[in-house]
Amino acid sequence: MANFYTDNDDIRFLFRHYQLRTLADLMEGDYSDAQKYDSAPENADDAVDNYERILDVIGQISGDNIAPRAEGIDLEGNHLNDDGTVTLSQGMQENLKDLGQADMMAFTLPHRFGGLNCPNLVYTMSNEIVSRADASLMNIYGLQGIGETINAFATEEQKRQWLPGFAEGEFTGAMVLTEPDAGSDLQAVKLRADMDADGNWYLNGVKRFITNGCGEVLLVLARSEHDRAGGLGLSMFVCGRGPTVKIRRLENKMGIKGSPTCEMVFNNTPCDLVGERRRGLVEYVMSLMNGARIGIAAQSLGISEATYRIARDYGSSRVQFGTPIENFPAVRELMVGMKMEIEVARSLSYEACWNVDHENYVLIKLAEGIEDKDKLKEFKQASKRLKRINGMMTPLSKYYASEMCNRVTYDAIQVLGGSGFMKDYACERHARDARITSIYEGTSQLQVLAAVRGVCGTGEKYLLEKEEFPYPAEVKDLLDILKAGREKMTEAIAFVKAQPGTEYMDLAGRRLCDVAIMLIVSHLFLQQSVAEPKWNDAFCQSDKDGRNAYQELKKRKSIIANKYIRTNEAKINMLLDDIMRGDRSTITEYALIAGDVPEL
Repeated sequence: MANFYTDNDDIRFLFRHYQLRTLADLMEGDYSDAQKYDSAPENADDAVDNYERILDVIGQISGDNIAPRAEGIDLEGNHLNDDGTVTLSQGMQENLKDLGQADMMAFTLPHRFGGLNCPNLVYTMSNEIVSRADASLMNIYGLQGIGETINAFATEEQKRQWLPGFAEGEFTGAMVLTEPDAGSDLQAVKLRADMDADGNWYLNGVKRFITNGCGEVLLVLARSEHDRAGGLGLSMFVCGRGPTVKIRRLENKMGIKGSPTCEMVFNNTPCDLVGERRRGLVEYVMSLMNGARIGIAAQSLGISEATYRIARDYGSSRVQFGTPIENFPAVRELMVGMKMEIEVARSLSYEACWNVDHENYVLIKLAEGIEDKDKLKEFKQASKRLKRINGMMTPLSKYYASEMCNRVTYDAIQVLGGSGFMKDYACERHARDARITSIYEGTSQLQVLAAVRGVCGTGEKYLLEKEEFPYPAEVKDLLDILKAGREKMTEAIAFVKAQPGTEYMDLAGRRLCDVAIMLIVSHLFLQQSVAEPKWNDAFCQSDKDGRNAYQELKKRKSIIANKYIRTNEAKINMLLDDIMRGDRSTITEYALIAGDVPEL
């Protein structure tokens, strides 16, 4: 019996580190739903217990059912039928059936629609666990954000039409955004939405690179204002899979082959407007994309965890020159690097989710209406603060986790040597799956462009907040290193802002983001090594072994925090010194350095 939750000490550690009772209070309010729905908890302790039971179920399904099917799904792929429909691989159908029967397909939806009403932090943990078993499944399982968007912006009638189907496992969804000439540049979307004399909407046009475009519920970005170019001419629509929606092509991909990537044709497809006209891109898609970024970060973590475990097992058992190869310092350096990078990405991504859950709560309260003026002002200020933080943290998480995933899968193959290049081990499949993570839902370059504005705007304030944590005296030397790094980052940001235009900020963006990540995660590791979670009595009595294990893992985190902070001190200084050299030759001498465009 394999369980991908209970065998992962770091996920379980972070589950206990974060104050999930706080998130439960935000999600459940006064816990009155417990009187109406069987799935609703009676109090915060009950909610946290539910969260862990859910992760345990996901972990068991992933280990026992999903992971054994992954290779077969990769080999079989999906099938495009003559009538423009798609048949998923047999293994994928069985995976979705297992998750649906376990009531895991409406993770974050409210109880009233049959959902589990879990925080995004817990959902992200589940996404990582599923991705470790099969990254391609996460592309369908992780699209539960479609339901979240409908719940956030659609009418009550639309919610009742679509959301129960998600909860029952009958529906999967798709974000239908990109087109042949509108990939990352969604303002260029051309697919038409036309309204007839009776107020009915219809879609016409082509969409490309649509993950699970054959799903039952389609959220479609379309141009509703034909006289208006750019993002303000776009609206969001919802429609079902029907005879007017044809899958014209399934992409022949390098990896994640169990996830169908579709080219779609809409031929006068009836649909409903979601929310308000002209807000499709500027508000609704941005909401979707933030969730998608975190989803890909979780997917990257799962792939990396799976690959690292293969490498570690191989390194401990493969004997060369009379000793297991992991005894060689060069191999140990690879192993330690992989393990630490995974935990960096996990801490960064989970911290982003913590902030997203708080922002979502604030937005819900503001939407409900707050009569008290002082409280309204407080919530508006919190909304602005959290929006700025999440505008920085979500792209940072996606950028780092996806780049990390590519490095870890590459290094894992290196540990296995020639065996890693063969299909005898799953490393080659994980490497193929990994490659897309730094491309879709916004390339790493676009994530950096999105994040660097936040780093230059709110980054210093965020780090100052981290420094207010009640650190014990024994970590003062480490904290002094982080303060010096933050001060030098502030100096470098001032230098960048003083340059004409925004070109240099974009050029320095990756280095600034890397510095910000190192400083933020250093604080997260340090806090994990010293913080005492607020254990509730019931949990202490029921899981004393878990509490003791947590304390042992804290000691390990102390070693990791010390190594991470001291190792990166020199890297941070090097990157910031390089930024303040002001070298613009990449921009000014591009044609000379890159040379002529070669003939192919």
